[in-house]
Amino acid sequence: MSKQTYRVCFCFRRRFRVAVSEAPEEIKRVFEQYSENGMMSIDGLHRFLVEFQKEDKATREDAQKIVDSVKHFHRKGLNLEGFFKYLFADINPPLASLGVHHDMNAPLSHYFIHTGHNSYLTGNQLSSDCSDVPIINALKRGVRVIELDIWPNSTKDNVDMVTQTFGDILFSPGSECLKEFPSPESLKGRIIISTKPPKEYLEAKEVKENENDPERVKASDEEAWGKEVPDLLKDDYKNDLGEEDEEDLDDDGDKSQHALAPEYKRLIAIHAGKPKGGLEECLRVDPDKVRRLSMSEQQLEKAAITHGKEIVRFTQRNILRVYPRGTRVDSSNYNPLIGWMHGAQMVAFNMQGYGRSLWLMHGMFKANGGCGYLKKPDFLLNPNQVFDPNVKLPVKKILKVTMYMGEGWYYDFHHTHFDAYSPPDFYARVGIAGVPFDSVMKKTKTLEDNWVPCWNEEFEFSLTVPELALLRVEVHEYDMSEKDDFGGQTCLPISELRSGIRAVPLNSRKGEKYSSVKLLMRFEFFDP
Repeated sequence: MSKQTYRVCFCFRRRFRVAVSEAPEEIKRVFEQYSENGMMSIDGLHRFLVEFQKEDKATREDAQKIVDSVKHFHRKGLNLEGFFKYLFADINPPLASLGVHHDMNAPLSHYFIHTGHNSYLTGNQLSSDCSDVPIINALKRGVRVIELDIWPNSTKDNVDMVTQTFGDILFSPGSECLKEFPSPESLKGRIIISTKPPKEYLEAKEVKENENDPERVKASDEEAWGKEVPDLLKDDYKNDLGEEDEEDLDDDGDKSQHALAPEYKRLIAIHAGKPKGGLEECLRVDPDKVRRLSMSEQQLEKAAITHGKEIVRFTQRNILRVYPRGTRVDSSNYNPLIGWMHGAQMVAFNMQGYGRSLWLMHGMFKANGGCGYLKKPDFLLNPNQVFDPNVKLPVKKILKVTMYMGEGWYYDFHHTHFDAYSPPDFYARVGIAGVPFDSVMKKTKTLEDNWVPCWNEEFEFSLTVPELALLRVEVHEYDMSEKDDFGGQTCLPISELRSGIRAVPLNSRKGEKYSSVKLLMRFEFFDP
């Protein structure tokens, strides 16, 4: 792969030398620090892991395994080439391999839960097909709340259909309302139903949201990699719930229907719906029972302006589900941080709505072994000092990110994929998605005509709420005449980000990992 040829017009050809991946100068200096006579011994590699990579529990045996995994001629250590190869290898990932390590014995209300919206749809909300394939794919990715529509037949035997489908794995609390939610640990291998108590099918088919809104039919203006995640700092909302819930407005208004289907009602473990009386009544905490409340993204944004602390207090015992507004007929998504920063457990997303918002969802739930449950930070669960999302807090951590280089596009893409006339001109975007005061994006310089860009740039981020922060990384190819091309992305939870020099694999727009594309980056944490 020494040279590439690109055709220009019909008569001319341009030839470019293809750059070979080479260790940046800082990597060479680090190697010299822990090596002697051009060789990093097992002891030197062990010191590098403990001192530089901050892997306090690393052993000499771990160092030996690294040496054995790198295919080269030296078995007693690493030369510079072997060291560089290890740093860029899959055995040096940016996230700690901790598995499921959160306490899973608390009530469900203490967790963020990976949640889908209209999980059976393959595309847009109006005309796409229904299928079990997106449900299967969502479950494989770690989604733990699947939204289904059950359509009653002429005999209205919903109860038999549900019980026959799920059998003994269906969790049913009986007729009594729950005083506290069960834990994820106690629900292992079980199915739990959450919905509003039953009403007549035709009555439930009311118009939701503002179906006639002119925005409803507006085409998506997403670019090749998705629209930028919306800013959470807004001030143009009124203090009301306004629109109707997807699941109707109240759960106790049709007493006759409840009497008609007591068997079905007993199958519902978590009752949902909005009580009558406005926002204050919706957020009222009942010490004798728990429930689930649903709000659209717009309803939550409006309520959060004046009732932020009340929402957080409500979610300490009860479950809040947030769902996309009705005008998102293209199955796009919203900024999930609006839900998480207020303690919302179920931030429901269109899993087929690829773009930056969904990348954040994917990144958040990489934590805790990808099991789909994340224990909420303690500050969201403290009843004595309720977290106020609207107040700026002192900086708690400083994250320094060094973007060294990237490689792999040459192997995963055709040589004219990015530019028909020359090698690609790559630049990277690095930033934080979190509470409004932490969210920011920064950009490297653009390197022209290079399949192996070496940026060697540093970025620093001040984090007031690192527990909810995600590191965003994107690579794009600059195009002077058209929209910049997408070159890969990833989102990583700061809570499990490892210090040191790491190989960061990039994903496609759909969140699928590329075979070869990776970035070499360094992460350092400091106290303010």
